[in-house]
Amino acid sequence: MSFLDEKGRPSVTERVFVMPPGSQIGPVTPQQREALRQGSLVTGVYEATVDRESAFEKLKGRASTAPALSAGGAASGDGTSADAAAGGGLLGGLSDMLFGSTGPRGGRKEGLAEAAARSAMRSVGSAVGREIVRGVLGSLLGGGRRR
Repeated sequence: MSFLDEKGRPSVTERVFVMPPGSQIGPVTPQQREALRQGSLVTGVYEATVDRESAFEKLKGRASTAPALSAGGAASGDGTSADAAAGGGLLGGLSDMLFGSTGPRGGRKEGLAEAAARSAMRSVGSAVGREIVRGVLGSLLGGGRRR
């Protein structure tokens, strides 16, 4: 067997004797079991039963209070009506497709209207930028006189 020194280098290999693990063939008697329990390091740690509220129970509680909060047709944060978002159905799916939706973990899915608006703004911005660069470079370099 060899160990590492303080710098992480292996030391000289030495001969060692290893004791086999103590074991018993057959079942443990109740007296032996009780002695093992009393001598355990975790005695008393796992004795008490704790029934915590599970994630399923927490989500179920949130789901039961969510329809009460959005009742009355108030607008939700993504621009769709609360009835369409909560009720789902054909109108809810169409609304999600057009205006986008928020996923179960908070991720935002872009809708068709948002994608079209973003694309149009990008093309307008790039055209305006191109014209500005042409004008500035043309006036600096003097390449605007062709008559």
